Parts: sequence; C-alpha cells; structure tokens
Amino acid sequence: MSDAMAPALLIAESANPEWASVPLEGWSHSRAIQRLVGGHIVTQVRNRAAFERAGVGADEFTPIDSEKIAAGVYSVGKKLRGGKGKGWTTLMAAAAPSYYYFEHLVWKRFGERLRRGEFSLVHRLTPLSPTLPSLLAARCRRIGVPFVWGPINGGVPWPAAFDRERRREREWLSYVRGAYRLLPGYNSTRRHAAALICGSRHTASEIAARHQDRVVYIPENAFDPERFVERRERRAEVPLRCVFLGRLVPYKGGDMLLGAAADLVRAGKVMIDFVGDGPERGRLEAMVREQGLGAGVRFLGLVPHREVQRHLAQADLMTFPSIREFGGAVILEAMAVGVVPMAVAYGGPGELMTESTAYPIEIGTREEVIARFRAALEGAVGDPAGIDRRSAAALERAHRLYTWDAKAAQTREVYRWVLGERSDRPEFDFS
Repeated sequence: MSDAMAPALLIAESANPEWASVPLEGWSHSRAIQRLVGGHIVTQVRNRAAFERAGVGADEFTPIDSEKIAAGVYSVGKKLRGGKGKGWTTLMAAAAPSYYYFEHLVWKRFGERLRRGEFSLVHRLTPLSPTLPSLLAARCRRIGVPFVWGPINGGVPWPAAFDRERRREREWLSYVRGAYRLLPGYNSTRRHAAALICGSRHTASEIAARHQDRVVYIPENAFDPERFVERRERRAEVPLRCVFLGRLVPYKGGDMLLGAAADLVRAGKVMIDFVGDGPERGRLEAMVREQGLGAGVRFLGLVPHREVQRHLAQADLMTFPSIREFGGAVILEAMAVGVVPMAVAYGGPGELMTESTAYPIEIGTREEVIARFRAALEGAVGDPAGIDRRSAAALERAHRLYTWDAKAAQTREVYRWVLGERSDRPEFDFS
C-alpha cells in the first residue's frame, strides 16, 4: 500500500494477546498488519482490557459490545458441545447469531466512515471458519470499498479410519457440516469479497470455481519471534527427548504416540513429555502404568503459552500424531526454536513440513499410523545426527516464511492487488 492510501479497517472479533489458539492468532495477525501498513482494529469488548494492558492506544482499536447476544450464545454453545474442548463444529454453529450481531454493530459504528473514504479496505481476519459468512462483504461492495476475507480455514474431512474419535469428540454436526451453505450471506460473502485468503489447500479447494480467480493461498498460522526466543542447543543423543504439545483429547492421538513409542521408552531409548491437559489425561496415565513406562513419560499439564518454548527447546522431537489439524500452530512453534516435528502429514501440518525439516507421517488407519510412527522413531534413534540436520533447516524455514511480520508482508501484497497497485494476483512460494 502506498503511503497516500487510507488505513485498513481490520476486523478481528476474536483477538487477545493473553489467550491462545484463534484469539492469539487474531491479535498477532492484526497487530502485525497494523505495524506494517497502519489500520484500525475492531474486536469484541471482552478483549478490551487485554488490549489496554498490552499498551494499545484508544485510537488504534475499537471494542464492540455485542454481549447482549454473545453471552447467551456462548452459554448455549458451551452446553451443546458435549464437554470442554469438544464439539468444535457445534460451537461454530452456535456462534453464528452472535457474529451476525457483532457485524451489525460494526457497520453501525463504521458504515458512514467507510462511505467517507476513511478506510481503504475492510479485512475480516477472525473468525477463521469459512462456515461463518460476513454480511459486510455485500455492503462494502455497494459503497466501493474492497472487502478481504481470511485467512479462512477448516473443514478438513475426518479420516475415514477414525470415526470412533470423531464420535468421542462429540462432532455430531460434522456429519451435516454442508448445511452451513444455507446460512445468510454464504453466497454473497464469496461473491462480493475482493480477495479470499485461504489458510489451507483444502479450504481453497472448497471455493467454487467461479471464485477461484480471487483466491490467495497463505497458510493460516505463524509465530511471534519475540515469544519464541529460545533455541534448541543440545545435540540429539539416545535417549531421545520427545515432547507432545497440545490438548489431551481423542483426535490429538496421545494414545497412538504411547503405543508407537512404548518399546523404545521401556528400552531407555526415548523419553516423552506431555505438555497440555484435557479429558484424555487419565486414560493416558493409565496406559503408562499398564505398559510399565515409568519415569520415561511425564505429564507436565498446562503451561502458560510464553513458557512453551522452554519445554520445546529441551527436546529433540515434537511428536504429534494428531489426525485432524486445520492449521498446525504447534508445528511452527517447534520449528521456531529448532525442534523437529514428527507429525501426521494431514491437514495443516502436512503443508508446513518438508522431508528436510521434519518427519512427516502418512495418514492411514490407526494401526498404520502407530506402525509408521514407531518406524520413524526407530529411524531417529538409529540416526540422531539426522535430527540435528533437520533442526537447523526447520529453524531457517520457520523464520523465513512463518513469522507474523512475514505474514503481514504477504497480506500487504493482497491489499496492493485489490487496491489496484499491482495487476497480478499474489502467489507465494512455501516450498
């Protein structure tokens, strides 16, 4: 964007520097764009105190109070999802009324300012889900203001061999997920958006052919180098130190990791730290006892996000057999400190890993995933130097392609395109 351009209006309903997952992503992405090209962030009122504690000025963001509907919707969604950390599809469906109301208030607050040309474009960064349309896209089109949507990401199909995990996750609505196409604004969002930034190849493939000329692929996740300053300095040696980072829920596959590594743990060739908590913890701890893994496996529980890097930096491998990840932020967080991911190459993780920076594990049946993880761990035990080679390459790749500042620079090129400052649609090399 040229210096003469008006700033962007950055809509990040979910954005919070003190939380993790989508709120942290919304915060990090919007602030990186704001630093690079200017802009005004619009977020939900629940994030106001965190913005203020982070030193964001009142002229830099606007909190929108949609609690009249949001509070009730959150309560209903919490009851319907079937337990903490479960029923993500149900939670997204329940959030739709609240988000429509949020956008109604955004337009009420900023519609006239957009008409006056105070903002060069509108960019909706969160929600990430493509199942939640925007009614702003058509309104922006009518007044000649480009509307940028994304990154949008989600809908990676459940692997057929893991339907049991799907049911244990209470993902009942995922069987009829396509019904979201009936939501108000589904077609108009896609028709009127000047650019659709897709955070995964799968999401890009779900966009209809008539809109593909406005699709730009930029992987959803990134990391903040100021949060991940530590580096893995150890050289890999037996016993290899492995870390699992994530919620302990069925689809993350902690039980498959234990099944794959059990013989190596008992032989003193591998040690595993589980960083995270969740409903599966009791079952995993029972497996450790039953299989006689003893001190070779530790459960460290939840740790603050800023302390994650310390646990990563002490490891050789980030072992992550999750079978359904949209983005795969933990893959980048591991690479950011030089820890090598060993993960199922399905969904987001498969787009972030390469053979030279990771140990990608092909998806398959449960038994096949366990066998492939076991073989990869045995190979790593037999060649520790291979871990160190990948470590250096992973660190370089992460810091070159996947910082929030790099993502902001990629986003700026999308802005330049929709504003007519460049004629060609941006394409980025993530190989």
